[in-house]
Amino acid sequence: MNNKRFLGTGLPGVDISKLTGKLVVIEGADGSGRSTQIELLKNWLERQGHATVDVGLVRSTLVSEELAKAKEGNILGHQTMSLFYATDYADQLENTIIPALRSGFIVLADRYIYTLMARDVVRGIDRNWVESLYGIAIVPDAVFYLKVNPQILIERAFMKDQTLDYWESGMDIGLSQNMFDSFVKYQNLMQKEFMRMSDKYGFRIINGNRSPRVISQDLERQFQSILEG
Repeated sequence: MNNKRFLGTGLPGVDISKLTGKLVVIEGADGSGRSTQIELLKNWLERQGHATVDVGLVRSTLVSEELAKAKEGNILGHQTMSLFYATDYADQLENTIIPALRSGFIVLADRYIYTLMARDVVRGIDRNWVESLYGIAIVPDAVFYLKVNPQILIERAFMKDQTLDYWESGMDIGLSQNMFDSFVKYQNLMQKEFMRMSDKYGFRIINGNRSPRVISQDLERQFQSILEG
């Protein structure tokens, strides 16, 4: 049964009843293992004969390069940056997500509008404005949130890149002059917002502190009910 719906008013001219594919989202901070789990899920699904496509933030051909440049310069206000990200999402929605769902594909999203909404709210943007901005979004069939202790995120970041990311540390909002302290405070704020959204949107909370293989097995078990639904 197709239970697709838009978060708000939706995109004009789109017959949502014809979007027969599945949209599944993996949310979580950098270092939570999202990309690894997306890849493992994609391989698992394709071995079963399911056509899949993956999407993520800042992959639009329309504004991704401009958005990357804007982040490097840190010259835009929070609301302007929010509109940049919303444009990136809208372009992918219209040109990748909707066509794939219309063709019956399983769309795996490495982050979705919920990360963007949480980032905006943590940066002081009005929650109602943010939710209205993403009223065009298709509500996923499932959202898995990989919840990881901030201290573990720090360890993973240094194992991978030997540094912390400026934006993932919330350094742009003045939480602390010390990047380590700012990172922990910012990630705690983000987790608090995700827990609030989980109650509203029905996220499935996944313990991301475990090994990638154990998490993958957990996701596969839960994914089976989505495929059968």
